[in-house]
Amino acid sequence: MSLVGYTVVATDGPIGTVDEATEELGSTYVVVDTDPWISGRHVLIPAGTVVRVDRHEEKLLVNRTREEIKDSPEYDPEQHHGNSNFREDVADYYRPFYS
Repeated sequence: MSLVGYTVVATDGPIGTVDEATEELGSTYVVVDTDPWISGRHVLIPAGTVVRVDRHEEKLLVNRTREEIKDSPEYDPEQHHGNSNFREDVADYYRPFYS
């Protein structure tokens, strides 16, 4: 099942659309295009933030706020695709929310 094109909904409203989903060894992330909500940035959201996938409405609901997602590290596919150091930076950013 592809999630590409699904609307990503934070706890306080929509934040963007799924641009791609990664299933690299040891980690799963969703790449979110935040345009037009946050000036067209792309961010990675760890799969652990997803609380529900609504296939009927094509929505991905996450347990983070728009502000928390906005403040996450920006994803540049040219630089960060497959970059384990960047994935670790993203994990470090989200880790305090789950401690």
